[in-house]
This record gives sequence, structure tokens and C-alpha cells, in this order.
Amino acid sequence: METSATAGDGVSACYKPLPPLYFAFMLLWLLSAVSWTFNTYRNRHFQPNKLQWMLASVPWIKSLQLSFSFLFWYTCFYSNVCSLWMSFGVYIMGVLFQTFGLISFFLISHGYCITCHRLSLSERRTVAALGCVFYLTLVGYRASVPYFSVILLLNYVLVFYIIFNHVAHNITVLRDQLSFIDNQDVHAMYDAVYTKYIMFKKFQGAMHVVAVSEFAMFINLDNSLESYWIRLLVREWAQLFIFLYIGWIFRSQQLVPRFSVMPILRSKGEAIIPPIYSIEMDAETFKEFRCHEWQIGVPSVACKRSVNIKDSSSVLVVIQHPHLPNHI
Repeated sequence: METSATAGDGVSACYKPLPPLYFAFMLLWLLSAVSWTFNTYRNRHFQPNKLQWMLASVPWIKSLQLSFSFLFWYTCFYSNVCSLWMSFGVYIMGVLFQTFGLISFFLISHGYCITCHRLSLSERRTVAALGCVFYLTLVGYRASVPYFSVILLLNYVLVFYIIFNHVAHNITVLRDQLSFIDNQDVHAMYDAVYTKYIMFKKFQGAMHVVAVSEFAMFINLDNSLESYWIRLLVREWAQLFIFLYIGWIFRSQQLVPRFSVMPILRSKGEAIIPPIYSIEMDAETFKEFRCHEWQIGVPSVACKRSVNIKDSSSVLVVIQHPHLPNHI
């Protein structure tokens, strides 16, 4: 479905800079998406988790939105045809971009693939519910439905409060773990925990910039057509730099040893260090071994290289779980 409009009479000349602007940002986001996907695939053996793959969807959606925007304004000015379907694609992709960006921030703030392998059922439900509510609110706001601007503002306040609260909690947990390492004089996990601590500190600073920029764009009162392309330029540069910075922090890379050592679910109880102690004993001794704290036996490296790994003289590594509950 298309509606005809002459570029000279039907479209204001204030929108003339939009096609080259959208095209330039489309190339930048497309380059970022390709680089992100290639880097994630190349380093998939170092970080076997799904966080980077989920984050990769954000620049691809943004590239698609900018492609629709460029095609819409280019055809309006140079083909005298303004496609309704193109404008609808811009609308949908814009809403999806903000929603997926928000969900990615939620996952990072919860510590997904950083301090825990997966989220709990309640956390997954919370993320899904807030994502759906934000999507519907954003649709109503962009459709100029009455009172949805107030609802969207309240939604922003709630979302950023939850994100900052979870980030602060993870920073506190990691700081306590660093103190535990120093007190117990166990430095095997120090570099891994400190790396996670720095990542969350940088993410916290980036989220402050995101919050300020989002509220600044939301309460912007200057709606003049003459300055539209300038506001668009500032907004697009801000979004690009923010996502490039966050993407660089959580990119796939060969991180410090033991970075991937983390609990399956994030514990609500006492913050503890993942298992980092071990002793060695032979297989016969391990059969009679009974201890709640030392109970996991795995073959040692020498044992794995042996031809007959079931030999009674094989060496097993027994791993300790610090502060294991007594009922185990």
C-alpha cells in the first residue's frame, strides 16, 4: 500500500538531510552487527553462553529500522512515493529495538551468564512481564494514545529502578567475595571475580548515561521541524556510542581463568565463592570417603590420559564446596 506525495510540495524541505543521515547510521550499525556476530562466533569456545548471541539481535534490529527509514525518506524525495508499509516497518522496528535493548539490560543487571548460568523461574517471569508491558506501553505512546506518555514515564522509572537495584546487588556480592578471598588468602578466583566486578561497575556507569539520555529525549519540548534532523543526529549518535560501549564490555573474548565458574542459579542466601579447593586421593580411598563438604570426585589429568582409567590406583580430585548446607 502506497500513498503518493510530491517531494517538493508534499514533503517539507526540513527533512532533506534525513536520507543521508539514515544511510550513514545504517552502515555504522550494520558494521557493528556484522563485527559483533563474527566476534561472537569466533570466540564461542572461550565463552559458551547465550548472552552475546542475545545481545547481537539489538544491532541487527536497529540496522533494519534504519534501512526502512532510509528507504522511506529516499523514495519520498526522489521517487515521489511515500510508502505506508515502509513507515509501518520503521514504527515496528523502532519499538522492537527499544524493547530488546531493555531486555538485554535486564539480563545483564540480573547477572545472566556473568554471576549465574541461568535466571530463576521468577526472574524469567519478571523479565518477560516487564518486557511485554514496556512494549505495549511504547506502542500506545507512539500511537499518541491519551495518557500513555504518563504511563511510559512511570514505566521508565520502574525499569531503571529495578536495573540499578540488581546491578548494585551484584556489585555488593562481588565486593564481598573479593573480601572473602583476601581474608582466606585464596587467590585462585581473584582475577575472575575482579573482572566481573569491573564489568558491573562500567555497566552501572553506562546505565546512568542511558537513563539521563532517555529522560532527556522523553521530556524534550523542542518539536520544531527545523531542528528535527539535529535532534535525530544527537539521538542516533548517543544510542550508537552507548551500545558500542556496553557491547565492548560484554563482548566474547578469552577472559581470565575460572571466569565461567559460577552457580547454576543466583543464590538469595549468603554470597559464597564457587568451589576452588581440591585434594587428591586414590580411587579405593574415595570409595570409603564420607564428608558433606568434600564429596565430588573427578578423574585427575593424569588419570584421564591413562589407558585404564578404572584402575584402583587411579588418582581422583575431590572438590570442596565452601559453606555447604548441613542437610546435603
